[in-house]
Amino acid sequence: MHDAAATTSGPDAAEAPAPDTGDDVGEQITVVPLTEPAEGVPPVVDTPQALAAVVEAFGSGTGPVAVDAERASGYRYGQRTYLVQLRREGAGTALIDPVALPDLSALSDALVGVEWVLHAASQDLPGLVEQGMRPSRVFDTELGARLLGLERVGLAAVVAQMLGLGLAKEHSAVDWSTRPLPPEWLRYAALDVEVLVELREVLAERLAVAGKAEWAAQEFEAVRTAPPAPARVEPWRRVSGLHAVRDARRLGVVRELWETRDTNARQRDISPGRVLPDHAIVAAAQALPRSVPQLTALPAFAGKGTRRRATLWQSAIDRGLALPDSELPSVRGPKSDAPPPPRAWADRDPAAAARLAAAREAVAALSEEHEVPVENLLQPDLLRRLCWSPPSSLDEEHVAATLQAGGARPWQVGLTAPRLAAAFATLPR
Repeated sequence: MHDAAATTSGPDAAEAPAPDTGDDVGEQITVVPLTEPAEGVPPVVDTPQALAAVVEAFGSGTGPVAVDAERASGYRYGQRTYLVQLRREGAGTALIDPVALPDLSALSDALVGVEWVLHAASQDLPGLVEQGMRPSRVFDTELGARLLGLERVGLAAVVAQMLGLGLAKEHSAVDWSTRPLPPEWLRYAALDVEVLVELREVLAERLAVAGKAEWAAQEFEAVRTAPPAPARVEPWRRVSGLHAVRDARRLGVVRELWETRDTNARQRDISPGRVLPDHAIVAAAQALPRSVPQLTALPAFAGKGTRRRATLWQSAIDRGLALPDSELPSVRGPKSDAPPPPRAWADRDPAAAARLAAAREAVAALSEEHEVPVENLLQPDLLRRLCWSPPSSLDEEHVAATLQAGGARPWQVGLTAPRLAAAFATLPR
């Protein structure tokens, strides 16, 4: 167990009320600030020789390995990993620079068969795969916390509730592409894996007691084996505030501005939102300026960096204005096999709306009964698809087959299919 007393920032630990864990009401937990790694902050691994030593040490370690990764979201283009942290019994902690060492497959090979403990694994695994790191098994402490019904599932909140330790999170949103990384950031990064394995043990025990260990195992494997996310169709439609743009010509301008921004951001390796904010794209599409002076007169284009590239943005606007009608984007959006928004169901298909209402009520009851969030019991999109395009029969067998075909895990099917079939059976035919 981790020696919390060695890591307090002073003799007095902070006292905080414990979230409801099913124990006696009013129980208090003492949260001890975790301010220093037990073995100090290791040097950053950024040479092949240092990496070889880490590979040997971690391959010889015992038990699960705690893994974390830091990105530069909001600063750099894409979701590249800029720091990899690991900790394992017998090996200590390693902080690896994947910019200097982009191929970490040797480390991954040394850990074949070892369980990796991550928090919110779906966020870190895609970037780790780019470095050649692929786990054989995963334990996701965030998913475990969700299945236990914890109200707050961020790492600091779960560590506080389960271990009584306080993790500082003030560096969680910094620019991890910075080189050299400041010492206080490295300390934060090392602490993120300091108690992950200990947290895993506590969560695993609670999952077993709650009868949810198999549920967790299926969820962890689904995260580990999830395929890469498919490319979005017309990703420009995710511009914040796009609902205010209502005609095809202006949508064409939004598309041209988004594509120009994306190309520029990629070339400069800067987050697109820092190149040109979404609200500026929407403002330009609404105003439709015909010249650079008209564009820079808009408040959204008053910033120094935005004005510096005003010619680039005006050229994009001009292209959107010059598009023939046949090349303008659809106001309705791209064709999709997804159901329409539920708010439209009552008018378009009252029977489907009734199915959805009954299904949501059934899943909500299950959620409360088992203390699992609705979205973890069954993917909301899958539930909508079941109700909008139901199988030929809505008995338990056909509902279960539809859910399974849609990617639901066996534990989810086993819980929800009987309840959903029963709910559908109460509806008028």
